[in-house]
Order: sequence, then C-alpha cells, then structure tokens
Amino acid sequence: MPILNVQIMQGHSAAQKTALLQAASQAVVESIAAPLSSVRIVLQEIPAEHVIVAGEIGKAMARVDAALIEGRDEAKKSALIAALNRAVCDSIGISGEDVRVLIRDVPKTDMGVANGLSAKAAGR
Repeated sequence: MPILNVQIMQGHSAAQKTALLQAASQAVVESIAAPLSSVRIVLQEIPAEHVIVAGEIGKAMARVDAALIEGRDEAKKSALIAALNRAVCDSIGISGEDVRVLIRDVPKTDMGVANGLSAKAAGR
C-alpha cells in the first residue's frame, strides 16, 4: 500500500494538479507493480514564502514522500524515484533538479491497511 505525500508550491492550475495526481499514481503502478487500488496520494500546496531551497526563498520545488510496505529491492525503488520525478516534471512543468523523492520502508506490522488491519495481518 504505497502512501505518498506530495508537496508543491502554490500557484499551479487545477488541471496541473489533477495531472500530477494521475501521473504519480500511474508512476507507482508501473514502477513497483503496486495495484492502483492500493495507491494513496495526498497533495499539499505550500506558499512560496514558506519554502527555501539553496538559500532562495520561494524557489520552485516539489517533494514526494513515499511510504512503502518493506521488501522492495533497490532496482524497484530506483525505478519509482525516476518515475515520480518524471511525473512531477511533466505535470507541473518544473525541472527535475527541483524535485526530491524520499522513500521510507515501513515494517508490515507498522502499516495499517483496510479495515484496521496491519499489512502483516492482512497477508501482505
């Protein structure tokens, strides 16, 4: 059950944000073979005055935090990082240099899934 939190600067159109959510969902499905029904993404918009990148207030940026049930190998994680970077760039028109992706492996006992079960209890 991949859970993503995507942070972008305010000011993008509704169409760009929708495209980003759809592209990020597809990136997860294609890169790590997660079922679409398991993908959860929350998009947060950050005011420019609340961001500093390389000493510059309001510099373009995007950050994707991805929590994954433990067990994926380095190749799948690398593919996910690249796919999410492309999804962000293609959707909201920023440079790949301005995108960061963080992956966190979550133990099966620590990831809650449908109906209040842990991923381990649900057999994942």
